[in-house]
Amino acid sequence: MALDLDAIRNKLAQLSGRKKSASSLWKPQGKTNVRMLPLKTENGTPFHERYFYYNIGNNPGILAPHQFGKPDPIQELINKLHDDGSPESRELAKKLYPKLRTYAAVVVRGEEEKGSRLWGFGKMVYQSLLNILLDSDYGDVSDPMEGHDLSVTVTKQPGRQFATTEVMPRPKVTPLSDDADQIKQWIDDIPNIDDIYTLKSYDEIKSIVNNWLSGETHDNEHTTTAVAPRKDTNKSDKVYTDLDDAFNDLLS
Repeated sequence: MALDLDAIRNKLAQLSGRKKSASSLWKPQGKTNVRMLPLKTENGTPFHERYFYYNIGNNPGILAPHQFGKPDPIQELINKLHDDGSPESRELAKKLYPKLRTYAAVVVRGEEEKGSRLWGFGKMVYQSLLNILLDSDYGDVSDPMEGHDLSVTVTKQPGRQFATTEVMPRPKVTPLSDDADQIKQWIDDIPNIDDIYTLKSYDEIKSIVNNWLSGETHDNEHTTTAVAPRKDTNKSDKVYTDLDDAFNDLLS
């Protein structure tokens, strides 16, 4: 059986510390031009879709295991809350629903030396990009030779909680680069989203949820107090060892 040289190179990069997950992500600020790269994904579009649970403990986002067909303790909790049927349970279930985050591979103009990166965005930007791809005036904006750069503008109006991101294709057809070798390198080096966001085990997620329900969150070696969805604050010092126990206490 032939060796998978790409897998070996990736492992070597991980062990030598050259693979930096944080630097593989791009967050737009102000006005920037980017070029989408042709990305092959499981859904047939040039976008990765991932569902995350948010606002549970000190975790910026937890990949939802059920999207990969795996057992999911948070989804189990959501189902139990729905089965309970009380207004409080339904309200908590709504807060736990996973949210979609979508990713495109891009090269940022003016920062080409940083290579190909992944740009993560929400529903509105995703819809805008899909509509651009369906617009016959532009076609496949990610085409390396006959595509279009995208103008990404982020603004935040006074008094509004969130910023607004607008995406518009540049009118002129341009190549990704005048250097064919550079184009190949950028496409070959598109970050693997599964290297950036790893799926936690069932037991890891269950422990996070139990601690959250009990009023505690754990971040590495530190334990901090968190706002937990509890009816009885007198129980906040209890540590649960079982998700069912935590759920039953939550409703009691």
